[in-house]
Amino acid sequence: MKVLSHIGFGDQIAIKRFIEILRPYKKLIILSVFCMAGFSAFTALTAYIIRPVMDDVFFNKDLRRLFSIPFLILLVFFIKGLFQWGSDYFLQAAGLSIVSDLRAKLFSHLTFMPVSFFDNQSGGELLSRITNDVQEIQEAVSRAVTGLVRDVFTILGLTVVIFYQNWQLALIAMGVLPIAFCPLFVFGKLLRKFAHKSQQAMAKLASIIHETFRGVRIVKAFCREDHEIKKFSNQNREFLHYAKKLAFIDAMASPLMECIGAIGVAAIVGYGGYQVITGKATPGTFFSFIGAIILIYRPVKSLSRINTYLQRGLASLERVYSILGQESQRAEIAPTYLELPSIRGGVEFRNVSFSYDGTTRALSNVSFSVEPGEVIALVGPSGSGKTTLVNLIARFYDPLEGVILIDGQDIRRFTYHSLRRNVAIVTQQNFLFNDTVRNNIAYGKEGAQEYEIIEAARLAYAYDFIMQLPDGLDTIVGEQGIKLSGGEQQRICIARAILKNAPILIMDEATSSLDSEAEKEVQRALENLMAGRTTFIIAHRLSTVQRASRIFVMSGGKIVEEGRHEELISSGGLYRRLYELQYGKAFKLNRTAEALELHVAKGN
Repeated sequence: MKVLSHIGFGDQIAIKRFIEILRPYKKLIILSVFCMAGFSAFTALTAYIIRPVMDDVFFNKDLRRLFSIPFLILLVFFIKGLFQWGSDYFLQAAGLSIVSDLRAKLFSHLTFMPVSFFDNQSGGELLSRITNDVQEIQEAVSRAVTGLVRDVFTILGLTVVIFYQNWQLALIAMGVLPIAFCPLFVFGKLLRKFAHKSQQAMAKLASIIHETFRGVRIVKAFCREDHEIKKFSNQNREFLHYAKKLAFIDAMASPLMECIGAIGVAAIVGYGGYQVITGKATPGTFFSFIGAIILIYRPVKSLSRINTYLQRGLASLERVYSILGQESQRAEIAPTYLELPSIRGGVEFRNVSFSYDGTTRALSNVSFSVEPGEVIALVGPSGSGKTTLVNLIARFYDPLEGVILIDGQDIRRFTYHSLRRNVAIVTQQNFLFNDTVRNNIAYGKEGAQEYEIIEAARLAYAYDFIMQLPDGLDTIVGEQGIKLSGGEQQRICIARAILKNAPILIMDEATSSLDSEAEKEVQRALENLMAGRTTFIIAHRLSTVQRASRIFVMSGGKIVEEGRHEELISSGGLYRRLYELQYGKAFKLNRTAEALELHVAKGN
């Protein structure tokens, strides 16, 4: 391992990781190495056979040897081919398995990463790690390792042949051989550097492609096709720049090694020819030696190409382990975490503060207590902290200060899964998978039965429109539910939450995409769903929160008002101003009429 590090194949940590991922498949690798050794031995034998062919057949004219040697050549090449097949197949099988495992491990690790991790990562870049980087590792395993082991064995086998044939000529060859490795020393670090930069550029390119196609309607609506093409072209040129540098170094290494090797061949031809002329060596020995030298320089030269694959693979391995090295939420399996039992649904915030960036506070010293079954409405201007507050209940983030309790217990004591099983969420972003309506609803409960799915659809007032779709519950909704209207998407999301049947319900603008008629239907369904459940409703349309047990009015990350609808209207604070902004003249006329009725009643 130190030798590899010394010759520029990468630092010891990268090599250790590389060896670590090979370990589970050591049986396949041992078989492959055995076949490589056999291949190398028979490659050396092909060089040795040149001697009897030249001396016995062409110079001594031995007919018996003439009939036997061709069969020997066929046998040698047949066995050599079998060994080559075995070495390639066994190591490629190991490489494919390694990459499959690594890709699955990376995807699993990413899936368990906290929400805050994805806030700071591009989806395209993560996609590049799972696809491009892992593919580079496969290339390193299947090509670099195969070539490295086979070429080293071949060099060793042929070295034995040349020393056996003529040790003086062998010393000349061995004097030049270390110089031929110089390009590996010189180019190793450069290859790793530019491989890393090209992979970063490819990740950015993947991110642009991902965002452009995902937001294609926005791109077209704002006529920004040319802008996106220009952005893509600039990033594509950056990738091309680094890819060309890699290609330049890769292309230079091989001819440079060949030129260095030519010095040795020239010296061998000169001195070896002198030995044949003076009778110190036979022509067969000389040609066998030359054949072995030509064969030995081929694997030496190919090591430069192997180095390219290995350096790119090690650079990719570093990028993959930069994610795998980060702690995911699987760490909660530790004995210090408990399974949250069935709950009643009491929620309490004690002096909770939170910041996304560590400086600006999204929540500041928030405290409140909610009894099981209460319906709490959160209202306030955009950016006041409503969504942040409910995200903390589900532990998408942890508070910077303070504690959050459910039924009097700190939620950080419990596993994420057991906590989130008790929380159902309908977000303002209607996310649906590119799957059937049935599977999107069933996502709310593992192993959901057909009758449960249908009942959830009925309660969400989605069943009727689902049955009118081409394939009913088996209709594919398209990416992000593009084949459905906004209201239809929202009702399927609500059905998914209904199916989960959790004690705590969070609705973040859950009815925002519905028209007035559909909203009335869904409101009736939600009233049934909310019965006996602790519910947090975020809504900008204040007409939807008037029946709440309590309304929390938020501003600047704090709860500035609390009460029922009529109480808050009467107090004349922020809630009333928001209500007046929404309903304007209608609100003022209504209040005037109420005041007149009160005046008349008092007069009577």
